[in-house]
Formats: sequence, C-alpha cells, structure tokens
Amino acid sequence: MMYRFKVLIALSGLSVSMWAQAAPEPDRTALPIEPAPFAGKIAPSYKDAQSDFPQPIKAPAGAPNVVLILLDDIGFGQAGTFGGPIPTPNLDRLARRGIIYNAFHTTGICSPTRAALLTGRNHHQVGYGSITELATGFPGYDTMWPRSAASVAEILRLNGYSTSAFGKWHNTPDWETSTIGPFDRWPTSLGFETFYGFHGGESSQYEPQMFRNTTPVEPATRPEQGYHMNQDLVDHTIHWIHQQRSISPNKPFFSYVAPGAVHAPLHAPKEWVNRFKGQFDQGWDQVREDTLARQKQLGMVPANTKLTARPAEIPAWDSLSPEQKRLYARHMEVFAGFVAYTDAEMGRLLDAIEQLPDADNTMIIYVVGDNGPSAEGSPTGTSNNMMTQNGIADSVEAQLKIIDELGGPLHENHYPVGWAWSGSAPFQWMKRVPSHFGGTRNGMVIVWPAGIKNVGALRGQFHHVIDIEPTILEVAKLPQPKTVNGARQTPITGISMAYTFNDAQAKDRRTVQYFEVGGHRAIYKDGWVAAARHGLPWKLTASYPTEQDVWELYDVRSDFSQSTDLAAKYPEKLKTLKQVFEDEARKNNVYPLDDRFVERALSQERPSFIRGRTSFSYAEGTVRIPEGNAPPIYQRSHRIDAQLDLPANGKVQGVIVACGGSMGGYSLFVEDGKLVYEYNFFNKKRFRVESKAPLPSGKVKVSMVYEQQPFAFLKEATGGPAKLYVNDQLVGEAEVALVVPARFSATETLDIGVDLGSAVSKSYVGREPFKFTGRIEKVDFALSSTRPVKP
Repeated sequence: MMYRFKVLIALSGLSVSMWAQAAPEPDRTALPIEPAPFAGKIAPSYKDAQSDFPQPIKAPAGAPNVVLILLDDIGFGQAGTFGGPIPTPNLDRLARRGIIYNAFHTTGICSPTRAALLTGRNHHQVGYGSITELATGFPGYDTMWPRSAASVAEILRLNGYSTSAFGKWHNTPDWETSTIGPFDRWPTSLGFETFYGFHGGESSQYEPQMFRNTTPVEPATRPEQGYHMNQDLVDHTIHWIHQQRSISPNKPFFSYVAPGAVHAPLHAPKEWVNRFKGQFDQGWDQVREDTLARQKQLGMVPANTKLTARPAEIPAWDSLSPEQKRLYARHMEVFAGFVAYTDAEMGRLLDAIEQLPDADNTMIIYVVGDNGPSAEGSPTGTSNNMMTQNGIADSVEAQLKIIDELGGPLHENHYPVGWAWSGSAPFQWMKRVPSHFGGTRNGMVIVWPAGIKNVGALRGQFHHVIDIEPTILEVAKLPQPKTVNGARQTPITGISMAYTFNDAQAKDRRTVQYFEVGGHRAIYKDGWVAAARHGLPWKLTASYPTEQDVWELYDVRSDFSQSTDLAAKYPEKLKTLKQVFEDEARKNNVYPLDDRFVERALSQERPSFIRGRTSFSYAEGTVRIPEGNAPPIYQRSHRIDAQLDLPANGKVQGVIVACGGSMGGYSLFVEDGKLVYEYNFFNKKRFRVESKAPLPSGKVKVSMVYEQQPFAFLKEATGGPAKLYVNDQLVGEAEVALVVPARFSATETLDIGVDLGSAVSKSYVGREPFKFTGRIEKVDFALSSTRPVKP
C-alpha cells in the first residue's frame, strides 16, 4: 500500500502532528505506474503552501526478495542432489529447506533458455530460436529481444524492487556487444539496475572479459594470483545484497545469478580436481548405471524407471584403449572438480542469504542447468573447446601430453561425448537435443520459508522454464502487465508453479509444451511426448533435410525416462501429436527450421557494424571490440597497415593490434625493437613472422599482408603466406599453414595498442597487456571481398 505523509509543524509550540493518508492501490498493469496527483497546497508564499513530495513506488506489502540461480551445461544425472556422482552438499541443504522438482524443463540450449526464463515466453516468441551468434533474419531467430516482452527484472523494478544480474548474459545480439552499444538489449536496459558479468556463450574462468554495467573491466587479479570467476561473481553478488539491505532494507530485491559454470572451458582449481582422482576410472557406462541406482534410492525417479540405451555412435567404455580411458577419466575428474567448486561458491552465497534479517521471506529458485550436459567436446574430448566448435577435432595423443594441465588456465578443455551421455541419466541424449529429456530436463529447487511449508518433498508436475516469471509475479502479488514503457505486452505464455508449493499431489496445469532447437523437435501433451531427433549434437554443420527425421512416441506417465518407443503401436496418437506440434510451431515463430551451426556463425546477413565491409580503420586506444564486430579475416586474404610514431631511443615494444587470446588469434607487435606477427592456431600451432632488423624511429608504416590459399569450405583449415613490410619494404615472410575457419573465442576481443584478456602470443605472457610504448596514429584493415573456396 502506498501512503502520502503530511506533516504540519507548529513552530510556536514546537508541536508536530503527523498523519498518514492512504492512497488507492495503483494500477500495476500499466508500467511505469502513473504518479499520484499532487495533493498539497499551492500558495503565493511557502508559509501558506503545503508540500507533497512524490513518493517512490513501493512493492506490494510482504513481497519477497527473489534470488534466481542458473547453472550452465549440467545434466539431470550429474549433481549429487539428483543422484549424480558429484557431491553437491550446498545444493543438498537447500533442497532440505525447500522443494525439489524432477519434471522441470529447459529449451535444450543457452540463449533460448535464458530468454524464456527472463520473459516467461517461449524462446521463438522472443526471437531466441538459437544462440545469439547464430541469429538469422526471421522473427523466431533474430535474437533481438522485443519491447513487447519485458523481462521479469523490468517488471519488478517498475514495481519497487532493486534488481541485479551477475555472470553470464548471452542475450544481447552478438553485433551489439561492443563498448559503444547500442545498449537497448543489454541487462541495464532490460530491467537490471546493476550488471557484472560477460557476454557470449562461454568465457575463460581465469581471464574473462567482464563488464560492469556497460563499461568493460578487467579482473583485479591474475590466474597466478588465484583469480577464478566463480569466486569473483559470488563476491560481487554478496556485496550488492549487503549494500542493498544496508541502504534500503525495506525494499525487496531481485538478483539473477548465472555463473557460467559448468560450461566449457572446464576450469577448476587443481585442489578441487584432485579430490576426484580415480573416481571415474570405471567409465561412463558404469557411472550411468550407478547414477540410476542412487536416483531410485533417493526417490528422485520412480522405482520402475528404465535406463535408456547408449547410442551406437558412442563407444562402450570397455572398448576404449588404456590411453583413452586414462585421458577421458581425467576429463571427468576436472568436470567433477568444477561442479564441486561451483557448489561451494554457491554455498557462500546461500550462507549470506540465510544471514539476512528477512531470510525467511527470500525465495531462492535454483535451476541446475540451462540445458543437458554438453556434447560439444566431441567424441575424443578436447583441450580447446572453440576448436571443436570450428569443426576441428582434437587427438588423444595431443591431449595426453598436457593431461596434468587440464582444468588450468593454459587450456580450454571439455570432456568427451560419453560423459555427456552418462550425465543425462536416465534419459536419452544431451544438450542441443531438445527432442529428448536428456537435453531439456534439469533439476530445480525452490526455497521460500515464508511461503513453502512442506519442505524436503518432491514435485513431479511437468513444468518449463517459461513458468518461472509468472511464479515470481504471483508470489510478489503482481499482475502480468499489459503495457511496459509504452509497449503493449505479448501475453506471458508461462504458468505459475505456486500451486505446487504446498500440494505435492496438485494436478498438472502445464498440459502442452513444444521443444525445438536446430531442427530437433518434440511436443508434450497430457503425459505423451512425440519426438524427432535431428542428427548428432556434436556434428556442428548442416546434416540432412528435416523431412527425413523419424518421429518417436513416449507415454511419460508410466515411462519416466522415455525408454520405450510406442510409435508403431499408436500411429494415430503420434499423428495427432505431430499436428499439435505443427500448431504450436506456427503460433510461436518456430519456422523455418534450420540445422546449420558453423555456416550460420559465418553469415554476413546480421545487421552488424561489419556487414558488407572490406575496409576498417581504428584509432589508438580502441579496445574490447567483440569478434562479431571485428574484421572477419577468417580464411580470407587481407592486409593490416599501421601508421606509427616511434621514439628516437629505439626502445619500443608492445602490441599494435591483437585479436583473440591464448586459445586462438593473431597479434602484430614489436619485441626487442623488431616487428613480429604471430598467428595462434587454437594453441596447437603457432606461426611467427619476424623482421630481420629493428624498426627505425620517427614516422613509420608497418604492414602485414596475408594471402589465403584455396580451401574446401568447412573441411580444411589451410592457410597461406604472411609477409611483413616496413615503409613498404619487405622485411620478413613465413607460411601460416593453418588458419581458424570461423571464430577464435567466445568473448576475447580485438584491441589496438594492447592485448586484453589472455595473451595471443606466449612471447609476452607475464607482461600483459603489453601496452605499445610508441604512438599509434591508426591501424587499417583491407580484406578481400571473397574467400577462395575450392569448387
């Protein structure tokens, strides 16, 4: 309830009379809320006038604080709380204080889940049929968050909440993430008053590219000093909560915490990794069987649940060589250490929340994964996840050479596919396969002592990530707005889950839900699921027409794990469900289906700053240009020209221009007075060109000219010759035999005069950011208009 306080001070008797006049409850369906009319008195003199200050909007009485936690790339069968092999004691204690959901679903991949979570609409409805890096020019896939779908943060903010977001965002179009915006689709323009985190699908946990609101910031410490993003994010979240409670203790808060863990790169402190030494030597088949046994013992799944079969494309553990087993087991130890460490850091956050004076009226929603476990590490695993996403496989032999370094800052490792399959137990498939529950079913815990009394109990109602926003609005006693900031709102598609809070047997209210990502499709209706898987999730190029997909049918009322395909037995039921999918698809902007991955990443259709351009010019100090806005030099002839002013003493060094980081990229720099160009091919091969003599002083033009040789599109990473020039005179040349096809990294950037983030070249590791000591007048890029693709 809002009040206006009127104060009359009688100076003669120093008496004070105060009374409160209750104002009518405001209309919260049109945001921002219309200010109350002036209720004071205007007179020629202040002595006769009566003031009436506009009062801040207040949340409804009793509205709870809300903390929404979202982990990344973790399957239903991985966390110990849900029967997995990795102990998660802090999630356990949260579950004992709240309720557990074992039939909660995500979209099957990053950006779409996050968009659905924060808007309460299906992902295609708000343009997130794909991750931001794969956007296409169709309503369901442009990743341009519409004003007609206000975030839950914006709704809460306009209703009197303080709001914040920490960690992974991945919901701003890739081409809009530069330091000059536009900022319309950044967290701070979508309802979050404070943001500290990163854009993109993944980032190094040791050397991330962070933003504070819209300002790029570098971590205060280096990995060798103990920096890890998990700790950094929790520190910032706790500080913000303490600050908010100290300054405005009567104002509820909403905080969205999405650490980016445990998405690749799988980075964890060595002491945490070593806790799991030898615990996965039995292999993924046995771990999966043991997981189901624990799930049944915990009551997390029905007693009659069957373990689904291993796909033929994934080898049996017993068929592997001793070298493969040794490497793959270590990969899983690293992942387990990352999960356990993340649980410990989330535990610190939970401790801070529990110590709040209003802890009982703080609702914690903990979604354990934005999709199933990831298969992006390929069948062999990898020491460089971006390399596999460029379609280039790693080898067991190469990884064994650095096996003891996995999990540390020198690599961006990811476990092999077999562990992703194992981690989805008891379901089929994994991330990027939303046709089956292995890709979409994620554990969830909700705690709210003031509102949930039947704690420690299981909830089996079928729900989806779009149901989170309406749940928050209901417990905050807020209506779904009809207009926000002048934009008429698309009705929220989600259904509040609050009806399940104190009634474990409540009848399901979500009776229909579609799923689609990358051509994989499914439809749920009244306990039945029709599913069409489309290819293998670790194949990152277009495969075959969706018309060739085979539809399956499951009765998940009695078949919890989707173990028995009933398509042949009930063809009419399947036909009916396929029509339901068709109706939902057309209603939610699902078409056109698109199974491309790398091809879409390379597309120049998006409305970016680089679209259609072949020439670029940068001034000194231009930094943190995301790859999506940097010159697309991949497998393309190009030249870089830099106009420099060098000191007379000859003591010049530092980076002229660098793009990417330690896992892949290029750098043009000066070392010991000599011009150097280094091309880092996924930290596997490094190609270096160096001038024969030091650079002269004064005004100097330096150039790097690269000539791409013909290549087979998406099949070859062949390179070409690179030449260095000083004042147009050839001073060095060498072959760059391998170049990156599509992308160096997820969040590393192009920088002029420094190399921010991780260092492209090992030559200046320890001297980062290796600032240029001369003066850079400008750096120009000129690109060939075509790529020499073999016919």
